[in-house]
Amino acid sequence: MASVNRFIQFNNETIDTKLLHQMEMLAGALADAPYLKVTTRKLVELRPSEAAMSISVFWRHRSKRVERNGYLSDIYLMAGGFWRDFSLAAWREFKKSKTTLPNLREQLLLCAEEFRLSEKIKAARPGTVAAFDIRDMVYKEYHKDQSKQNLKKGFKADFLINAAYLRLRNVEIEMEGLPRALSLIWTELYDAKTTMDSIRVVDQIMDRAEFMFETDAIHSYYTFGEALEKVPPFHYHEGIESDRAEEPEEIDTIEEWFQSWHRETEMSEASAMEFELERGDSQLAEGGREEEGTGDVEQTAKGDSRGEHLEDGDADDRQMTSKPKKAEGQFGSANDQVVYYESRSQVDGDHRLEIEDWRQKQAPYVRALLKELKKRMTQRQEGVRSNLNAGRLSKKLVPLAIEERPKPFYRKTAPSKELDAVFCLLIDGSASMLDKLEETKQAVLLFHDVLRGLNVPHEIVLFYEDAYEASDAEQPNYFEWMHKFEDRGIDHAKEIASFEAHEDNRDGFAIRWMNGRLKRRTEKHRFLLVFSDGEPSAYNYAQNGIVDTANAVAEAKKQGIEVLHLFLSSESISEEQAAFYQMMYGNKSVSADSLEQFVEQTLRLLKRSLHLVIQTG
Repeated sequence: MASVNRFIQFNNETIDTKLLHQMEMLAGALADAPYLKVTTRKLVELRPSEAAMSISVFWRHRSKRVERNGYLSDIYLMAGGFWRDFSLAAWREFKKSKTTLPNLREQLLLCAEEFRLSEKIKAARPGTVAAFDIRDMVYKEYHKDQSKQNLKKGFKADFLINAAYLRLRNVEIEMEGLPRALSLIWTELYDAKTTMDSIRVVDQIMDRAEFMFETDAIHSYYTFGEALEKVPPFHYHEGIESDRAEEPEEIDTIEEWFQSWHRETEMSEASAMEFELERGDSQLAEGGREEEGTGDVEQTAKGDSRGEHLEDGDADDRQMTSKPKKAEGQFGSANDQVVYYESRSQVDGDHRLEIEDWRQKQAPYVRALLKELKKRMTQRQEGVRSNLNAGRLSKKLVPLAIEERPKPFYRKTAPSKELDAVFCLLIDGSASMLDKLEETKQAVLLFHDVLRGLNVPHEIVLFYEDAYEASDAEQPNYFEWMHKFEDRGIDHAKEIASFEAHEDNRDGFAIRWMNGRLKRRTEKHRFLLVFSDGEPSAYNYAQNGIVDTANAVAEAKKQGIEVLHLFLSSESISEEQAAFYQMMYGNKSVSADSLEQFVEQTLRLLKRSLHLVIQTG
């Protein structure tokens, strides 16, 4: 697991996940494309193969007002302008034309289209004007500065891009040898209505520029993203022939371009499923299914009659390793290549002395908390509210005769034998937990004992990713249960004392996996606690892991699941670290500044959560 304390400050940048999520929701709404993802890159660009558009990191390290409005203007342009009003047919023809200055020509067109589309958006949506005004203000200063540097270095083609941007915003800059006629031609863009109109103006400029400049533009101020030639691959499977003869449809807008990728992905998955249903397992022997049973036994499992019937048909969940399951779009796009294994945690050795020592230390805390909570539960059950306008009729009816506005009714709180709540505890099983395993186990045991004492259903799961086996094609993840819902009051202290640290952690994936289990619970209050000692770190899961985790927490909240985070550290945490975890988990993230505080903070989290359950019923 990577730490947020990186060795160079500029490498320690984190993204505001809440803001990025808001931009993603806005983009999906403007484009009417809920599948659309938003990421950050150097320049705004389109990547339909990933169903993503990128906003520019150009807006970072500015005031919050400028940063937010800058991102908003990027989204307005991409999802509200280019999405439907940029002609891909015209772009295809434009790209076919040969020129000695291709980079300059392409950037001039994108500059022209940005202006045309921003003016169109502002006219149609007046509420966007403020964001575009701030965008123009910042970019004007940027291009003024860039024009001076490019002129000084002799980058004439780059200077022309700066001058072109500024001229459309009524700012004139001059370069020796740059004809005034170019400026006059460029202002014809004020009347441009389509992408083809912009191309005609750009080509007039290029007719002169090709004779003026010997070298192409060096810097990139605009980029389109993926090449238009990168069309979605056509997938078909043996036995499904009907679509082979179909000609690919002509794509005219960016919306259609993205939809074709999205549709192809869905069709590919559907076709694969249909093939499996119609043809069966292609790995069977040639002799047919009868030969399947002739293979060697690969795995055996010993049954266990403890507890009630196992949930979700997991009759064999006590075997060492389950069959792998594929994520395949169920747990967020950052986790599409994940395969995961679910199994019971195994007891390793005799930990009775350790467990007895831990429980002896924790006994006063556990007893005090259980006594306090049970007392509060009893008070709530026996509490009576009288003098009400509605409810049960009191036996004391004298007020009906002597009072002008009698209130002869009362309500008694309905008794509740058990707390209507369920808890899940996810434990980060990455290698960086190695130096704090004993303290973590004590905290987990406290969690287990308190909830067993209250007869509250709960699960305790260790999660990790196998870093040595992870690749672009497959990222193996593991979930090991120490305690499951159906185990009820069974003591699993030995399993808790036996868990070990492994390699990486994919937090967003683990949270979504546990959310899926909690969604099926009928309890009124559902809590998910995450014990972690750093930021998400797994294969191809760096910055996007932070965003993925924040999105997973937001999704859980929408489903009525309360996510709490306990950051485990062996030293005092910085303000930067605290802000980092609050960015992912909101105000439900707390930290233990020392190893001795692990148990104390766990107790505090449990106490606060259970008080909430008792108060709200």
